Amino acid sequence: MKKDFMFGMIFRTKISIGIFLSVLTSSLLQAQISPPGLGDANTASWLAFGVKKRLDSLGKKETLSYIALGRKSSPDQYNPVSKQAIVVLNHEVYHSFAPHQQYSYAISYRRQPKYESASPYKKEVTEQEFRMYGRYAYTFTLGKRWKLKNTVRQEFRKFFDSDFRQAEENFQLRTRIKSQLTYTLSKKNNQKLALSTEGLFSTSYLNQPNRKWTSFGYREMRVAAYYMFNIPHSPFTVEAEV
Repeated sequence: MKKDFMFGMIFRTKISIGIFLSVLTSSLLQAQISPPGLGDANTASWLAFGVKKRLDSLGKKETLSYIALGRKSSPDQYNPVSKQAIVVLNHEVYHSFAPHQQYSYAISYRRQPKYESASPYKKEVTEQEFRMYGRYAYTFTLGKRWKLKNTVRQEFRKFFDSDFRQAEENFQLRTRIKSQLTYTLSKKNNQKLALSTEGLFSTSYLNQPNRKWTSFGYREMRVAAYYMFNIPHSPFTVEAEV
């Protein structure tokens, strides 16, 4: 059984420029703690600390637990730590059960304030969320430098207000489909470029204004590009996101 400690930090703007730093005690293991949607803002910051642990000697079974904090600016300024955006507690179990194939399952708690849409952008309410999800991933090796990872993730999201009373949205079923293409630039410092696209589809059961289901359908698309490298003579990995 082996434990790996990680520390992550990312800064984002409206065009999603960011830097992610992770610390691992083993160079054989890699992890990514990606920031969630943080709402309307010009800039945002994301800070995470996690522990990754091997459950077997081959490294095919692992867990990743982390706590993270997100802050953001108001729509009329650019201070990335001006307002509280989200707090996340997450625990995920991974199993690489066959060549190129992996599944995982997780439980997560999130606390996220909602702000008024007009100046001075005061906090209106705080929403709490409990999330469970399962994920299946298949990675294609395309020659010596290219890899294509396709992921399907199914989520169940349950919502509460700040006092654990009913929220406007009772719960949601959400499906996420993601593809990420990675190109190895150089083995020196493990330099890579990656492009990812993710489609999100969901249906919700509402408490207000009437108890009813919404139609299942496409909600949003997330696109990101990364440049990744290891800092020489250190346990840090940097991921710059655009």
